[in-house]
Amino acid sequence: MNSSEVKSAARVLEILELLTRVGEPVSFGEIAAELRLPKSSAHALLRTLVGRGYAERDDAERYVLAAPFRNGGWIGGADSHLAAVARPVMEELRARLRETVFLGARGTGGDVKILAKLVSPEQIRYDNDRPGLRPAWCTAMGRVLLAYWDAKATAAYLAKLRPRAITPRTVTDPDRLRAIIDRVRHDGFAVVEDEFATGGSGAAAPIHDGTGRVVAALNLATVTRRFPGARKKIIDGVVHGAQRISQRLGHRPSLGSAA
Repeated sequence: MNSSEVKSAARVLEILELLTRVGEPVSFGEIAAELRLPKSSAHALLRTLVGRGYAERDDAERYVLAAPFRNGGWIGGADSHLAAVARPVMEELRARLRETVFLGARGTGGDVKILAKLVSPEQIRYDNDRPGLRPAWCTAMGRVLLAYWDAKATAAYLAKLRPRAITPRTVTDPDRLRAIIDRVRHDGFAVVEDEFATGGSGAAAPIHDGTGRVVAALNLATVTRRFPGARKKIIDGVVHGAQRISQRLGHRPSLGSAA
């Protein structure tokens, strides 16, 4: 190791480089032996990499690079890292609530780019394969991202907005939209019913990184006819799911604050 290197950082990079080079699941013992790492250090570092979404551990206790980073190496960028960290939580939510789960982040101009999607296993389900950005002002994820954006940036977005009715229930009045976004910030989640797509409803909640900044939104989406009976379950699920992803990103909310 170079004398200018930080030992723990170098060891993390060595593990990532090994997982990239091998390309298949490798056991804890093989990693520790190959890199000549103390077992206690190797265990702690691997646990951290799995917790942060850079690596995965299979049922045989073997380790492999997380799926989004396998093509082209482990440096997948912030979006790939977010998707990798969120995926186990998204999978659990889909399995438990049997609804479609989206992960979205702020894209160009403030609208929403989809980073990941897991479609409901139900035969009748909500899905959306529309390419490009989703409008922030009429989607649950978008309203979350507007609510937790810089206040001046949100104000500028809304000032430039010329909203149109996408469905008969789309809110287009600027004052109502501002009130809705303020309410999202107060509640910690957003709900949209039939505003972006007729027959589609759902809820979204903010995902914070280790600095406390909101970097993404988690969304549970369903067909509108199922939403009234599942409303509380969906809201609770998406809020708790977003909190878990935030924790995996290193977020530790202060006592008494919302995650």
